[in-house]
Amino acid sequence: QAQLVESGGGLVQAGDSLKLSCAASGRTFSTYTMGWFRQVPGKEREFVAAIRWSGGSTYYADSVKGRFTISRDSAKNTVYLQMNSLKPEDTAVYYCARARTEIPYDRTNPRFYDYWGQGTQVTVSS
Repeated sequence: QAQLVESGGGLVQAGDSLKLSCAASGRTFSTYTMGWFRQVPGKEREFVAAIRWSGGSTYYADSVKGRFTISRDSAKNTVYLQMNSLKPEDTAVYYCARARTEIPYDRTNPRFYDYWGQGTQVTVSS
Protein backbone atom coordinates (compact mmCIF):
# COMPACT_ATOMS: atom_id res chain seq x y z
CA GLN A 1 0.00 0.00 0.00
CA ALA A 2 1.36 3.42 -0.94
CA GLN A 3 1.88 5.99 1.78
CA LEU A 4 2.56 9.69 1.50
CA VAL A 5 3.57 11.73 4.54
CA GLU A 6 3.79 15.52 4.39
CA SER A 7 5.80 17.68 6.75
CA GLY A 8 7.15 21.21 7.00
CA GLY A 9 4.02 23.25 7.52
CA GLY A 10 3.76 25.97 10.13
CA LEU A 11 2.91 29.55 11.00
CA VAL A 12 4.88 32.25 9.22
CA GLN A 13 4.57 35.92 8.36
CA ALA A 14 3.83 37.33 4.94
CA GLY A 15 6.99 37.37 2.83
CA ASP A 16 8.55 34.42 4.62
CA SER A 17 9.44 31.03 3.13
CA LEU A 18 8.59 27.42 3.94
CA LYS A 19 9.63 24.13 2.42
CA LEU A 20 7.19 21.26 2.48
CA SER A 21 8.27 17.65 2.10
CA CYS A 22 6.31 14.61 0.98
CA ALA A 23 7.94 11.27 1.73
CA ALA A 24 6.62 8.38 -0.36
CA SER A 25 6.81 4.71 0.53
CA GLY A 26 5.19 1.39 -0.19
CA ARG A 27 4.88 1.59 -3.96
CA THR A 28 6.89 2.85 -6.86
CA PHE A 29 6.49 6.50 -7.69
CA SER A 30 9.20 6.76 -10.30
CA THR A 31 6.85 6.62 -13.28
CA TYR A 32 4.08 8.89 -12.02
CA THR A 33 3.20 12.52 -11.76
CA MET A 34 3.20 13.90 -8.22
CA GLY A 35 1.18 16.92 -7.23
CA TRP A 36 0.67 19.42 -4.46
CA PHE A 37 -2.82 20.68 -3.71
CA ARG A 38 -4.22 22.94 -1.01
CA GLN A 39 -7.58 23.37 0.61
CA VAL A 40 -9.27 25.86 2.89
CA PRO A 41 -12.49 25.09 4.78
CA GLY A 42 -15.56 25.40 2.61
CA LYS A 43 -13.64 25.43 -0.65
CA GLU A 44 -12.63 22.79 -3.15
CA ARG A 45 -9.16 21.34 -3.18
CA GLU A 46 -7.00 23.55 -5.38
CA PHE A 47 -4.09 22.57 -7.61
CA VAL A 48 -0.76 24.14 -6.67
CA ALA A 49 2.00 22.35 -8.57
CA ALA A 50 2.92 19.04 -10.20
CA ILE A 51 6.06 17.27 -11.34
CA ARG A 52 6.62 14.33 -13.62
CA TRP A 53 8.87 12.03 -11.66
CA SER A 54 10.51 10.82 -14.84
CA GLY A 55 12.20 13.79 -16.49
CA GLY A 56 11.21 16.34 -13.88
CA SER A 57 8.86 18.53 -15.92
CA THR A 58 7.04 20.94 -13.63
CA TYR A 59 3.68 22.71 -13.75
CA TYR A 60 2.27 25.47 -11.57
CA ALA A 61 -0.96 27.24 -10.82
CA ASP A 62 -0.85 30.85 -11.94
CA SER A 63 -1.32 31.99 -8.35
CA VAL A 64 2.01 30.49 -7.25
CA LYS A 65 4.08 30.72 -10.41
CA GLY A 66 7.38 32.45 -9.71
CA ARG A 67 7.04 31.99 -5.93
CA PHE A 68 6.77 28.21 -5.47
CA THR A 69 9.09 25.50 -6.74
CA ILE A 70 8.31 21.79 -6.86
CA SER A 71 11.16 19.28 -6.97
CA ARG A 72 11.88 15.65 -6.22
CA ASP A 73 14.73 13.60 -4.83
CA SER A 74 14.62 10.14 -6.36
CA ALA A 75 17.13 8.70 -3.90
CA LYS A 76 14.92 9.76 -0.99
CA ASN A 77 11.60 9.12 -2.76
CA THR A 78 10.57 12.58 -1.63
CA VAL A 79 8.80 15.50 -3.30
CA TYR A 80 9.33 19.06 -2.09
CA LEU A 81 7.46 22.32 -2.37
CA GLN A 82 9.62 25.37 -1.75
CA MET A 83 7.32 28.31 -1.02
CA ASN A 84 8.78 31.82 -1.11
CA SER A 85 7.19 35.25 -0.71
CA LEU A 86 4.25 33.71 1.10
CA LYS A 87 0.98 35.62 1.22
CA PRO A 88 -1.96 35.36 3.62
CA GLU A 89 -4.01 33.87 0.77
CA ASP A 90 -1.59 30.92 0.69
CA THR A 91 -3.00 29.83 4.06
CA ALA A 92 -4.42 26.31 3.65
CA VAL A 93 -3.87 22.65 4.36
CA TYR A 94 -1.38 21.40 1.78
CA TYR A 95 -1.62 17.86 0.44
CA CYS A 96 0.68 15.86 -1.78
CA ALA A 97 -0.71 13.22 -4.07
CA ARG A 98 0.27 10.67 -6.69
CA ALA A 99 -1.50 10.71 -10.02
CA ARG A 100 -3.23 7.57 -11.27
CA THR A 101 -1.01 7.56 -14.36
CA GLU A 102 2.33 8.91 -15.49
CA ILE A 103 0.64 11.67 -17.45
CA PRO A 104 -2.80 12.40 -16.00
CA TYR A 105 -5.50 13.63 -18.34
CA ASP A 106 -5.81 16.74 -16.20
CA ARG A 107 -2.97 17.22 -13.76
CA THR A 108 -4.83 20.06 -12.03
CA ASN A 109 -7.87 17.92 -11.13
CA PRO A 110 -7.74 16.03 -7.82
CA ARG A 111 -9.91 13.29 -9.37
CA PHE A 112 -6.91 12.12 -11.38
CA TYR A 113 -4.86 11.39 -8.25
CA ASP A 114 -5.31 8.25 -6.19
CA TYR A 115 -2.91 8.37 -3.25
CA TRP A 116 -2.98 11.30 -0.82
CA GLY A 117 -1.09 12.34 2.25
CA GLN A 118 -2.74 13.49 5.47
CA GLY A 119 -1.99 17.16 4.84
CA THR A 120 0.09 19.80 6.59
CA GLN A 121 -1.21 23.18 7.72
CA VAL A 122 0.38 26.35 6.39
CA THR A 123 -0.70 29.61 7.98
CA VAL A 124 0.57 32.96 6.74
CA SER A 125 -0.14 35.98 8.90
CA SER A 126 -0.28 39.51 7.52
